[in-house]
Amino acid sequence: MSYLYHTLFFDPLYNLLVLLFKVLPWADAGIIVILLTIIVRLILFPLSKKAVLTQVRMGEIAPEIERIKERYKDQPEVQAKETLALYQKKGVNPFSGIFVIIIQIPLIIALYQTFFHLPAVDPEFLYSFMRVPKEVNTTFLGLLDLSGQSLILALGSALSSFFQMKVATINQATPKGNTFGDNLTKSMQSQMKYLFPIIVFFISYKISGVIALYWLTTNLFSIAQDLYVRKNLKTERA
Repeated sequence: MSYLYHTLFFDPLYNLLVLLFKVLPWADAGIIVILLTIIVRLILFPLSKKAVLTQVRMGEIAPEIERIKERYKDQPEVQAKETLALYQKKGVNPFSGIFVIIIQIPLIIALYQTFFHLPAVDPEFLYSFMRVPKEVNTTFLGLLDLSGQSLILALGSALSSFFQMKVATINQATPKGNTFGDNLTKSMQSQMKYLFPIIVFFISYKISGVIALYWLTTNLFSIAQDLYVRKNLKTERA
């Protein structure tokens, strides 16, 4: 499994990172991190778009699902049957978004690990025709040293995580019932919205400015992607 992961995901990304340093010798590590992150996110865009569309459609039929839950609250089997029928009628697969996210995980982990190695470049992971760059400039735009901790970038990654989650949950229904499942869902939604950005802040600050910048870039791309997909969907329907 480790060999497959390195062959298909980590090694190609790591060598692409080094190639960008070679092709753009004027660029500092921060610019390279942003470029590589955007390249990978563009590659994943068709899959990410499907996940966003599924999320939007689930939000649209949420009121109908709530009515089914209320109408058949004492008949769980009928409730499940009616909910499934609604999914089929609306052409929504609630599990497709999860499946799409799972597919992306290895590539996202590989991208994270690629940046984790900076500013050092390990020849062990390079292809035979690649060479170690003479110098890796870790001062982003001449202002921020990415080799150490960066409070500014950590704050940026945390704030962008918060807004990314707000955009991603636009029109997402909050369960109105008082069952254990409904209360658990409401609690999880609230905790994820406020607790996750705090976790992102401490992780990105603790590791390095490179990881913080990667997280910030990913969040900003995700926000732009969500808004773009939602706007296009509205335009198509209009």
